[in-house]
Amino acid sequence: MSKPRVFIATRIPEDVENYIAQHCEYRKWDSQEKIPRELLLKEAAEADGLLQSGLEINAELLEQAPQLRVVSNISVGYNNFDLTAMKQRNIIGTHTPEVLDETVADLVFGLILASARRIAELDHLVRDGKWKKGNDGELFGLDVHHKKLGIIGMGRIGEAIARRGKFGFGMDILYYNRSRKPDAEQQFEATYCSLEQLLGEADFVVLMTPLTKETVGFIGEAELALMKKTAIFINASRGQTVDEQALIRALQTGQIYGAGLDVYEQEPVASDNPLLQMPNVVALPHIGSATAETRYNMAMLAAQELVRGLTGEQPRHVVKELR
Repeated sequence: MSKPRVFIATRIPEDVENYIAQHCEYRKWDSQEKIPRELLLKEAAEADGLLQSGLEINAELLEQAPQLRVVSNISVGYNNFDLTAMKQRNIIGTHTPEVLDETVADLVFGLILASARRIAELDHLVRDGKWKKGNDGELFGLDVHHKKLGIIGMGRIGEAIARRGKFGFGMDILYYNRSRKPDAEQQFEATYCSLEQLLGEADFVVLMTPLTKETVGFIGEAELALMKKTAIFINASRGQTVDEQALIRALQTGQIYGAGLDVYEQEPVASDNPLLQMPNVVALPHIGSATAETRYNMAMLAAQELVRGLTGEQPRHVVKELR
């Protein structure tokens, strides 16, 4: 019996490639640059499975890939999937949750600390030779310990953030979610509340919702207006979950104290984006899961899920809308 044919549309570690080779015939795109769309469509035409990261899997591609059975995302997110088109074709779509939870939670706390204590801003001040004796008051930031941490989206990553806040910094945990999480309430003494209550009370508002039709622009002018003037907004979910122009205005006018951002409406973020000119914004290049260990684990999990789906086993992390 012939092996299933796979196209690997992104660079992966050698060990992961070797694992795929044990189970599948494969071709690969071996460049740091994004694969050209025309080449992806050509390669997908003869593939039973695709291993990729964030490429648009839509009706156009599926129409040209009659043999395609499994698409595996090296990502926890799957907003690049046209779920309707995939469901019509009974194509399995998998993703890589869990392996990146703790790494992303680490980064979120890095953003919280950097924003509150103005770490990036004051690093530049020292490097620019502007640190003068006697100007300590100008260097003040905000405390993190024992403050209120509001988490919008209490999934696995949200719980990892709550754990750090509660047991590492003695914070009071507020959360808003589509459904209550009794385990989180018990473990972290987390308080389930309305979005309005969370925004009004939290000292740090962390947005961790997936990107769906319902969450596009989830945080906008009305929501930002409810936040304290001393509050810091953190977004490590997806850029499109926030009305970026409303966030810019809130920061420019002092409606909120600051922001820590790992994601943006447009990525890479434009160099003339006003967010990049604000000293009260910590801006990172979408690196939530970007450690060598975690990215290796994500790629291996995605490969294992792909192989399971192509060899008759049930993948463990099928996107819920495609189950």
